[in-house]
Formats: sequence, C-alpha cells, structure tokens
Amino acid sequence: MRKTLVGCCVAALAICIGNVTDSLAGGGTFTRGCAARDMQIMMMIETSEISPQEKVDAVRTIMHARIMCFEGQVLDALAVYDNIAHSITPN
Repeated sequence: MRKTLVGCCVAALAICIGNVTDSLAGGGTFTRGCAARDMQIMMMIETSEISPQEKVDAVRTIMHARIMCFEGQVLDALAVYDNIAHSITPN
C-alpha cells in the first residue's frame, strides 16, 4: 500500500514539474516518450536501494534529460534516461 502511494506521489510530482517547466520554457514540448520514461525512472529511484547521494545524483541527471527533451533532443534524452536506469539497478 505504501509503495503504491509513494509511486502515485512520484508520478504526480513528475507531471507537476513537467507542467511548470513547460510553462517556464516558453511552451517547449515534452514528448510522451520522455514523460513516460521520466515517470518510470522516478519510480525506479524511489523504490531502489541506493544511497541518498546516488538518488540526488540520479534526480539531477533526470533534470538534465528533461531539459534535453524540451530542447528537442529526445533520442539523446532517452539515452540519458537509460543510463540512469542502468546505474540504479543491481548488477
């Protein structure tokens, strides 16, 4: 139950941040692919057993990927999301 609630909160936070960033960026586009991958990675971070510093680093990298998506560099941003996923999953 708690993990479901946390997952919903993380998803809602990602959507809110995306909407705020969209309005601040002058109407840039955040593709569905970026949005879906963003939420997936945020949930992975929330449920992973990595150190707090690793979580901070991963979220910083997510912010970089979001900027790339807004700038139209979708494929590059999706590669960044993939790198995050590989860095937080156990070997």
